[in-house]
Amino acid sequence: MAVAEAQVEVKNRLGLHLRAASTLAQALKPFDASITLANGKHSVNAKSVINLVTLGAAAGTRLTVKAEGKDAQQAVATLTELFKNGFGEE
Repeated sequence: MAVAEAQVEVKNRLGLHLRAASTLAQALKPFDASITLANGKHSVNAKSVINLVTLGAAAGTRLTVKAEGKDAQQAVATLTELFKNGFGEE
């Protein structure tokens, strides 16, 4: 089973709010991988909008992403790009 990990930073000024969380979850749904996003010890399913919002990730927060499964590398690349581009909001 493939595993991929990365560090990302919330760049958009509103943080990982509902719209950004929805964009992220929708982008990750097609991947055949278990994807988690962690803020310190709090880790959540990155395909769940509600779980993502509970991270409380404001602008500047650094998060750890981990993916396990067939599409792990592609899922992490997609997630990293979304964070890099501020979810298309900036």
